[in-house]
This record gives sequence, C-alpha cells and structure tokens, in this order.
Amino acid sequence: MGVTYWFDAAPTGDPYPMSVRFTGRRTSGPDGSVGGDTFDLVQTIPRVTPGTGRIAVTARVPKVAPGEWSVTATPVVAATDPSAASPPPRTSLPSGAATGSTGFMPVVNIRAPGVRLAAWPSLVVLGFLLGVVVQLLAASARGLPTGRLLAVSIVASLLGLVGAKVYYLLTHRTEKPDPLTAGMSIQGFVVVAISVLLLGSWWAGLSIGQVLDVSAPGLLLGQAIGRLGCFFGGCCVGRPTASRWGVWSSDRRVGVRRIPVQLLESSVAWVIAAATVLAVLWIDPAVDGMLFLAGFGTYTFARQLLFPLRAVPRKTTHGTVVVLLVSGLVVAAAVGTVVLGG
Repeated sequence: MGVTYWFDAAPTGDPYPMSVRFTGRRTSGPDGSVGGDTFDLVQTIPRVTPGTGRIAVTARVPKVAPGEWSVTATPVVAATDPSAASPPPRTSLPSGAATGSTGFMPVVNIRAPGVRLAAWPSLVVLGFLLGVVVQLLAASARGLPTGRLLAVSIVASLLGLVGAKVYYLLTHRTEKPDPLTAGMSIQGFVVVAISVLLLGSWWAGLSIGQVLDVSAPGLLLGQAIGRLGCFFGGCCVGRPTASRWGVWSSDRRVGVRRIPVQLLESSVAWVIAAATVLAVLWIDPAVDGMLFLAGFGTYTFARQLLFPLRAVPRKTTHGTVVVLLVSGLVVAAAVGTVVLGG
C-alpha cells in the first residue's frame, strides 16, 4: 500500500533533514474479518530546501496483508547536520491520520501526488507515432521509398525499446530492479535503434545518409514528447528549488517545487526538431547524413548542459566534459560541411 504525508517547508534558513514515521494497523480483511497486522517505517528526506513550499512524501509498504488499514503519519526530529550554519527549524508539524485499502503493488509503486498513471507510456507511444509520420513526410519530400523505410523504422524502434530496457538494467544494477517493471534509458534506445536503422537501410537498398537525415526530425520530435511523459510520470526529475521558476513535480517519493529539467529538455528537442525539419526541406547537403549529425549533436550537447540540474547526480567524473567536447566538434564539422558544401 502507499501513504502520503504533506507538510510545508520552512520559509527560510539552511537546508535540513526531515523524517516522517508511518505506522499502520489493519482494521479488516477482504472478507470482513477483523485485522490485527501492523507496520512501522520511517521515510527521510535528507535535504529539505527552505522556501520550496508544500511538500509531499510518499511511503510504500510492500507485502502487507490485504484489506482496510488505519495509518498515522508523525513527523520525527531528524539528526542535525553538523556542517549546517544553523540547526534545522523546530517548527511543530502536525500528525496525520487516514484510512484506506491495499492495492496492486505495480500500480501503487507509480502512484503519488503529481504523477499521472500511464502518462509515460502514452506520451512515448504518441511521440513514436508522430515521429514516424514526420519521418515519412520528410522521406516523401526527398523522394525516398516510404514503404521500405516504414518497415525498417518499425523494426528499429521495437529493438530500440529492448535496448533501452537492457541499458537501464545494466546501469541500475545496484537497485536490483524488476526487469518487467524497470524503466528505460533513452541512450540504449538511440544506440540500438540507430544501429538497426543503418543496417536495415543498407539491407533494403536505401541511402543510409538520406535515411538518417529524414529520420532526425522524427526522432527529436519523439524525444520532445517523451520528455513530457517523464515530467508527468515522475522520472528524470530536477533538483528542488525555491525559485519562482520552479514547477511542482514528483519523483514518485517526494513531491516538491523543482527545476523543470524535463520540460527544459523537451523544449530544446522541440526547437532542434523544428530546425532539422526546415533543414531537410530547404537544404540539400553535399554529404548526406550531415543534417542528422548536426541535429543530434546539438541535442546531445544541450542535454549534457542540463544534466547537472537533475536531482540524481551523474556517476562520472569526466564524462560530461568529454561528451560536450565530442558533440561540439561533431556539430561544428557537420554544420561546416553543410555550409561549405552549399
């Protein structure tokens, strides 16, 4: 079952830890029998940012007996951070009590204030469909056979989903996620989907460079729409912030005003997608494939700049600098080839 406690962050001061103790007692079973089972757990937010306003912390209790439960949430005093300039505020937060029933755990795991059920898969599918439409329209404008391209693109996308799942599992091994319910990583999708697209285009007798160019706008459009799914689905969240430009959102555990990094990345992808569409329609590069490299190189560069705004820090020391350097050089080379070739 899942339970949520709401509270207001301190208006001013230093960041401080916050803990909430959830205790529950089963009052009845599905057959109307009297309960008696209990649970007791503590959820801690290591760093509450003052001035962020209303905050929701959600706890999930696995493997509890089914039925109706009575739950109490009580704020507890967290340990003071010795490095803080001032102690955490001693404001008195009230306890909360509610009753509710248990639910299907895979659904409970993704339910939280600010999270919309099925938002991520729905928007990813929408992004895929619109991306394919844009790809085929661009291919038709370039005189490419759309039937063969559609077949190759569908196979590439399906295998790309497998790559996205495998990449996520490989990069989150310490979390030991369930392979069926674990998330996906866009890096795995791009690597596998583009590789299959290249091989499939060669096998189908299509110009690989032209296929890449007409596919770039659709891929970027799909990413722009998919990032909206991340925002409403509670993944890839930004850091908490007290800024007026922050947007209230949740990572499925803590709902708070955050830097809207998913919306920023979506906006970047929209702009680059629009630019690549115009480029495909108006520019005939001397070397095919350069429009793809310019578009995806620009997106990769911008994505690296946004990574530090995420709530979960990256586990790399020099990776960001290396990717920024490589993607910047790729963009410069691709744009230079297009301009000089034109």
